[in-house]
Amino acid sequence: MYNLLVTALEGAWDSHSYEYDRSRFLEYTNETIAERFESLSSDAIEYLMSLPCLFAYEGFRQPVRVGRLTTIKERGKKIVVGYDFHPRLNPIQASEIEKISSLLDIRDWEMNRTHWAIKDEDLFHCLRSASIVRGNVRDWPQSVRGKKQPAEIRQNQSRVTTVGGFVAKVLSDLGTDEYEMFYRGHSDRKKYKLEPSIFRKDGRGNYTHLDNEDTLYRELIVANAGDFESDHYTLDRLVRMQHYSLPTRLLDITSNPLIALYFACKSKFGSHIGGYKDEEEGEVIIFSLARIDVKYFDSDTASCIANLARLPKQEKESIDFTREDRDEFNDQFELKRLTHFIREEKPFFEPKIISDDLKRVVCVKSKKNNARIHSQSGAFLLFGLDAVLDEKGSDEIKVTRIVVSNKKKILDELDRLNINESTVFPHIESSAKYVAEKYKFSAP
Repeated sequence: MYNLLVTALEGAWDSHSYEYDRSRFLEYTNETIAERFESLSSDAIEYLMSLPCLFAYEGFRQPVRVGRLTTIKERGKKIVVGYDFHPRLNPIQASEIEKISSLLDIRDWEMNRTHWAIKDEDLFHCLRSASIVRGNVRDWPQSVRGKKQPAEIRQNQSRVTTVGGFVAKVLSDLGTDEYEMFYRGHSDRKKYKLEPSIFRKDGRGNYTHLDNEDTLYRELIVANAGDFESDHYTLDRLVRMQHYSLPTRLLDITSNPLIALYFACKSKFGSHIGGYKDEEEGEVIIFSLARIDVKYFDSDTASCIANLARLPKQEKESIDFTREDRDEFNDQFELKRLTHFIREEKPFFEPKIISDDLKRVVCVKSKKNNARIHSQSGAFLLFGLDAVLDEKGSDEIKVTRIVVSNKKKILDELDRLNINESTVFPHIESSAKYVAEKYKFSAP
């Protein structure tokens, strides 16, 4: 196993420290590995510092160095690493590394993006087999033998097996009037993460849809233009797209904890009678944030983030966030394009976008313009460019969790409270399915 650290910043590896956005950590990393390093615990940091590293530039433009990490520190939404190079290995021509990309699990297009990946390959064995290095150099960096990979860390403090127990727990955690609470249910607490569908990756750590986000947005409108005629804001369109299961920057949450509990017990398949996943523990995630931080459908910040969906991948990645002066930041071609999109819905919008806003995760209350959002008391977390919501929460969004088991009993209790497939998914096909299952003959 080794660390692959890639940057587009010219001369970045001439220093002895570098700063990554938290969102770029674990890209192009196999999912089973990424799960263990999502939380940078002391064990995870120790293990990562024991791995050898490749320090490379985007596009294989400059020589590659071999070394190790000496420090790893989280600073808000950044990860700062310190490093040293191997004392007995000179810089390696990038073309030599490019030739053995497949052996090193460096994938197509991976070297076109600044990121930090953890690869499940033996770096020194690959280098020796290609005659890039000779002799025994494994004695530095420090061997990982004897060190265990960290286990996945999730903070789950409470467990419930009945609706009554769940309600009591929720009521005990209610904050003051200055804070607002939202909820989300996961039917498998080990599988699902706090990330929108557009950010999801396959088992090898590759984004499944993010690179084509702007195409997804336009193609669905082209194919179903009439369905979007009443939508004034881009956010409205994203909400409708989310409703029809298109990958978006939105993560569904609800103001009704019982709706979240229903989703924590119900799988994606089948009715409440046969569709629960009782073998897997579920969870309800509770989000607490200051009421003044909750945005509405017409928020300028929400418009800025939502319209990122319309920028092509190359333009999003070309935005220079190092420009601290706001006028200089907004003078970029990519920001002018973004402002153009925003002005289509807000003609008087001024080009004074705050750079940090484009990387935020904000809570948005959208219009209840369809029956499903209304019945599920829906709201959304809207994710900005490369935005990450840590599984443990952030300074703005506090996260707590309740583990849910005994799912069948809970679903039966929720049914008595009129929370079932027919009411959560208020469409005639859902009602018909629910009624048919509920009154189906079963032999005594």
